[in-house]
Amino acid sequence: MSATIIDGQQIADRLQRDIADKVAAFKSQYGYAPALGVVLAGDNPASQMYVRMKQRACERVGITSVSHVVDASTSEAEIYAIVSQLNADPSIHGILVQLPLPKGIDEQRILSAVSLEKDVDGFHPLNIGALAMKGREPTFTPATPTGCMVLLREVGVNLEGANAVVIGRSNIVGLPMALMLMKANATVTVCHSRTRNIEAIVKGADVVVAAIGQPHYVKASWLKQGAVVIDVGTNKVDAPDTERGYRYVGDVEFDAALDVAGAITKVPGGVGPLTITMLLSNTLKAAERLAQG
Repeated sequence: MSATIIDGQQIADRLQRDIADKVAAFKSQYGYAPALGVVLAGDNPASQMYVRMKQRACERVGITSVSHVVDASTSEAEIYAIVSQLNADPSIHGILVQLPLPKGIDEQRILSAVSLEKDVDGFHPLNIGALAMKGREPTFTPATPTGCMVLLREVGVNLEGANAVVIGRSNIVGLPMALMLMKANATVTVCHSRTRNIEAIVKGADVVVAAIGQPHYVKASWLKQGAVVIDVGTNKVDAPDTERGYRYVGDVEFDAALDVAGAITKVPGGVGPLTITMLLSNTLKAAERLAQG
């Protein structure tokens, strides 16, 4: 039996329509739109693409997007000053520092400089710390793992007591993803490049979140029959038979996994649209919190 393909774009479109309605109501009540300040340093093509996508999404829902683009030679002090300026600007409600930052920039120092009230990407150490603690709730949670949780909810996964495996331990996805699954009362195992016998660990998982950044790393034979698979990977691979000469694939063997998994996300068009949607949602939430004092 073929797996259900989770169409993140379809879900994101519906959620963004709801966000657009709420943004319109906010503008009607307060006389201004929620605004997102974006800091992009360097010339990383993927980062540039992501920022353009986020800007277009802001336009679609009525959120104002203000970009501060600087080159890779910009000093840490200058980037810090931009963040401080956005913190002090009452017309900016959310701040996004696009990662990765150029080599030589202290990422933790820059992310720590973002005001907690404007940390719509959820990467401030205090927000991550609150996510890691029982009985504490962060002001904002990181967009990609939050989007993954939405996808799991949308397909009706009961995480209570479920065995969940997260493959990858990055600060951006793997670590917060594991913490969010634990908060949902799943039993969580985090696998990474040094994990021994990873196939056997994945085989026991009811839910697999693949975020290791390697094309087709997770084999279909590793999956438990009926497992729900959230594939965060977006890997560019050569495809000479296509017009562009390349295509994007996930971290999971998608075609083969269709015969094993119960549900699996598309790549592209799975997690990515939800990442942007959660950023929009957090920006609206930040504007509402600041407007209400």
